[in-house]
Amino acid sequence: MVRFSSRMDQLKGSEIRELLKLAGDPNVISFAGGLPAREFFPVEGMKKAAMAVMDESGADAMQYSSTEGYPALRQKIAERMKAKNNIDTTADNILITSGSQQGLDFSGRVFLNKGDVVLLESPSYLGAINAFKTCEPRFIEVPTDESGMIMEELEKILAAEKDVKMIYVIPDFQNPTGRTWNLEKRHKFMEIINKYEVPVIEDNPYGELRYRGESMPALKSLDTKGLVIFLGTFSKILAPGYRLGWVCADDEILAKYNFMEQAASLQSSSVSQLETIKFLEMYNLDDHVAKICEVYGKRRDVMMKAMEDYFPEGVSWVYPDGGLFTWVTLPEHMNARELATKCLEKNVAYVPGGSFFPNGGHENTFRMNYSAMPEDKIIEGIKRLGEVIKENM
Repeated sequence: MVRFSSRMDQLKGSEIRELLKLAGDPNVISFAGGLPAREFFPVEGMKKAAMAVMDESGADAMQYSSTEGYPALRQKIAERMKAKNNIDTTADNILITSGSQQGLDFSGRVFLNKGDVVLLESPSYLGAINAFKTCEPRFIEVPTDESGMIMEELEKILAAEKDVKMIYVIPDFQNPTGRTWNLEKRHKFMEIINKYEVPVIEDNPYGELRYRGESMPALKSLDTKGLVIFLGTFSKILAPGYRLGWVCADDEILAKYNFMEQAASLQSSSVSQLETIKFLEMYNLDDHVAKICEVYGKRRDVMMKAMEDYFPEGVSWVYPDGGLFTWVTLPEHMNARELATKCLEKNVAYVPGGSFFPNGGHENTFRMNYSAMPEDKIIEGIKRLGEVIKENM
């Protein structure tokens, strides 16, 4: 009989990954995945960048490279973090990873022993929850309101719990809710973190995808003690298929992540790094981000209007300032997981919300993505959803 490790008992298939299988079915209107719009990937630009890499340094692209990643790419990331997030950093404080998901996996393994406490927003990103679960921690959910984590509740927990090893947060356009922390919360959070000196994982995959309002400073830009580990990615602003993310942290912490990458994968893809460097040299990434923000902002507005038109009274949702998601709350007696099956019969899909709560409950919620579907399908999908909800209320 095959015997598996105890950590395997903590894991099950991701509902999101299972639902993504539906994305290939043209009959299904899927609001389930956090997919960028494939029709806006810069295919021609990347094709030219790829050809240039193969012409100029094809052998290098096919060879091993350093664990840290190519210096030119890390330098460009450092410059972008200063311009977009007001974070003063250098290439030496950046490690290239295989998407920010690998950064989440490394974070758990760097900081967590079995039984240690992880604090996170309630709800929080399912991919992070699953990554941390392999280390068998104890999750404590910090209550949230319409503008994110409630700081008074965070301080109560930190005062009472002695085994908190890490805090995981998504302050900008959070996955799954779409909420964004206000400036007051960011400053209060850093005040609390400096008092208790707990490492913070600031996950920022959506920060550049803002459609209204003013940009907020990253927590890392307010960090005076080197406690914040910033995770970034090209997946949402360029293309997820390249699997390029990064970790930005102070020297002592980043060295531990470097050891993890050496053990896990040696390095991120040389080809992906060199092609991305070349693309950034040949084209203006800001122009591309501005184009997709215009499209996503319109799709968000169409979804919000459609929900107003077709969702029955008693259903509420978040109107996000950016990102890829909104969060829907049904009346308490309804079960979004059961409802999802009925919606699939109408060829429309979403992600039930219960999976985003590591300690369970809240089955009357679900997450919706608006970036991947064209406007006509958004309207039709919301109409079908509204009909199913009404039938089951």
